[in-house]
Amino acid sequence: MMPFELGSITAGPAGERPDLLAVPVAAFLAEHGLAERIGVFAIDPAISETAATREVYGLDPATLVNCVVVAGRREGAERVAACLVPSTKRADVNGVVRKRLDVRKASFLAMDEAVGRTGMEYGGITPIGLPADWPILVDADVVPQAVVLIGSGLRGSKLLVPGSVLAGLPGAEVVEGLGRPATP
Repeated sequence: MMPFELGSITAGPAGERPDLLAVPVAAFLAEHGLAERIGVFAIDPAISETAATREVYGLDPATLVNCVVVAGRREGAERVAACLVPSTKRADVNGVVRKRLDVRKASFLAMDEAVGRTGMEYGGITPIGLPADWPILVDADVVPQAVVLIGSGLRGSKLLVPGSVLAGLPGAEVVEGLGRPATP
């Protein structure tokens, strides 16, 4: 069993705590044999936002990764992708993502749509367990990280995942320049 640590956080294997995972996340981990390669820990939902988590746990901002769901239309067909970017960046939605989806305009999926279509809680959406036909665009800066913190599908827990595991998810594509530096 692999220890999962990041800063002052120690997590246990996700397979041992399905109660801390959204249903689609637990199902995906079991189906793909990843439950022992990913850690999970409980967190107070009041501090689950990226900035609060970073402050409370004293984490390097590059190790906190946000997952945003973006959509656009082309010839009447909707195209959706999940984008993973470090908290130091913002997804280049109407540049890189729009071109990758081959749409005229891309925008964040509305909160109720994102929640309904993922089976996950808003603020906890993770690339693990998303609909299989959604590409997962991973900013190249995520991949070399030994461990990053991402959502678990629930606001009351977080996952610790090697960057290489995220890059290896089905449908994942590593994209240089996916994120642009965030302005403070």
